[in-house]
Amino acid sequence: MRIDSGLGRLLVRLAIAIVVVGAAYLIYRAVSEYSFEEIVSSIKSIPARHVLGALGFATLSYLCLTGFDYLAVRYAGKPLPYQRTALASFCSLSIGHNVGVAALSSGAIRYRFYSRWGLTAGDVAKVIIFSGLTVGLGLVTLGGIGLLLYPEDAEGLLGLERTAIMGMGASCLAAPIIYLVLSHLLRNPLQIGKWSIRLPPVRLAIPQVAVGTLNFAFVAACLHQLMTAFADLAYLKVAATYVIGNATALMSHVPGGIGVLEAAVLYLIPGAGSLAALVAFRVIYFFVPLAFGLPLFLVSEYMLAGRRRSTRPTK
Repeated sequence: MRIDSGLGRLLVRLAIAIVVVGAAYLIYRAVSEYSFEEIVSSIKSIPARHVLGALGFATLSYLCLTGFDYLAVRYAGKPLPYQRTALASFCSLSIGHNVGVAALSSGAIRYRFYSRWGLTAGDVAKVIIFSGLTVGLGLVTLGGIGLLLYPEDAEGLLGLERTAIMGMGASCLAAPIIYLVLSHLLRNPLQIGKWSIRLPPVRLAIPQVAVGTLNFAFVAACLHQLMTAFADLAYLKVAATYVIGNATALMSHVPGGIGVLEAAVLYLIPGAGSLAALVAFRVIYFFVPLAFGLPLFLVSEYMLAGRRRSTRPTK
């Protein structure tokens, strides 16, 4: 049976609504155990060194994200100077992370930049696909490590048995290995149904896997810095928790993953301190970059539009 696009969009919106309501309920159940004063007091108690550490790791993550675009334009066959790809990456992702449906929101901003620098709509689509694939590779690599080392945490959240969790972890780690092997061996496009995908050469695939994994490692380190202000937690446990929550948030398309990530983290690591750390994490990783990225995008729009006007021939 063929589902028309209207019904398909309705089903997607219904699924998103269910995820949002479910996340809201889980957060309400977790938050209702603590008073507003307890939460505010916990946030104020985060030591400055932990805040500075979180800011440092957030900066390193966004630096890795600029590497996504730097490699992606080379995959598209339209290499650009690093300064340009870094500008497009930071503006698009600092805004896209908060708006939600990142492939569309950040993709639209990427198109504004790259179309002025000679890339076609097809080239920009390749950049978006490559970046999305880098996100997936980073998630499965770090997630696989976390699942294998902390399967007991995933058992409760996913409702699966230990053997299934271990199998998932091994599969996650196998995915980037298979990807690299295929990138090295395949010379022709990979045919998946009606889709034809040309894998990047291995000289791009290796740094792609590395920068994707490093990005999420730094994001998890940012959250770890804030959560260890309240409890002695292993880094990889926080990383595994973050990967599970972030994967759920990405699939839900909730703006900034609000609610979904918190629900996963609070389920695995409950407590007022965890909630305070999550609030601080959201401010540091999402809102602070947005405070820089949005004005930078507007200034860039004004300057690039001005240059375009000045180069037009006068009548």
